Amino acid sequence: MKTSGTRPTARRLTALACVAAATLAGCSASDHGSAPDRPAGQVRRAPGDAEGTLHLAEQLLIKRCMEKQGYKYWIEDREPDDSSHRFPYVMDDVRWATTHGYGNDLHRKRAAEVVRDPNQRYFRSQPADRRTVLLSAINGPRPSGLTARLPTGQLVTHSDQGCVADAERRLYQDLSSWFRATRVTSSLAGLRIGLVLQDKRYRAATGAWAHCMRGKGYSYGSPAEARTAATAPEREWPHGKEVRQATAEATCAQSTGLASTAKSLDAKYRSQLARRHPRETADRARLAREALPRAREVIARAG
Repeated sequence: MKTSGTRPTARRLTALACVAAATLAGCSASDHGSAPDRPAGQVRRAPGDAEGTLHLAEQLLIKRCMEKQGYKYWIEDREPDDSSHRFPYVMDDVRWATTHGYGNDLHRKRAAEVVRDPNQRYFRSQPADRRTVLLSAINGPRPSGLTARLPTGQLVTHSDQGCVADAERRLYQDLSSWFRATRVTSSLAGLRIGLVLQDKRYRAATGAWAHCMRGKGYSYGSPAEARTAATAPEREWPHGKEVRQATAEATCAQSTGLASTAKSLDAKYRSQLARRHPRETADRARLAREALPRAREVIARAG
């Protein structure tokens, strides 16, 4: 029903809200970890990484909160990054490209998983008036109580009530600071990508990449043009065609230095933006670090 609070929170809508807004295709949830029951004798353990531990603990707290109110809820996995998030500047992983192309196969798989997701099925099975109550139970009755001013000047809000807020409050304690820190730092990704794409060094490397691609039979001025052609055509490309182009793109990204240039600029602007927003950057790291012992305790109790 929702994505992890440790992931980019601009995408932090529950899957229920996606259904209600008829944007189901833009949401995803994995079957793994979402089954109603674990096999007998299986002990739940904290994942090896901090982000996974925090996500699982938050999901367990949401589940407990929803069930206390008489609703059903199934633990959801973290939402995987799609290829546009994994490769924001250029497809640069030849091995990945030779298997997935630009990731249309994974997108189709996630869309199918959404349809099968038990939380989605449960929500769709409810009458209209109960759906509204369910949304209120998990998200709060109205988007007020938590606010954050993004670097763009946009003001974002969220309810400080509901099971999502309750779970985050139990984990991070200072809910207002956590909300502000996650929204601000997550919004920096878009700013960072924009700075990289506008940098003259990236544009120069893109010219060399385009020349390399022409030598392979592809006439695109930028990786964005190549990706759009393969992922948003009127008729879906055959997988083999998609793989061939993505592989050519990745090969040219490596041979021309576009991949290394993009990574270097990404690191530069990531550091620069973090220095511009030291409070939120520090708060997010601190609150997540302090929440880890509480998250492990939640998981241990649920095991």
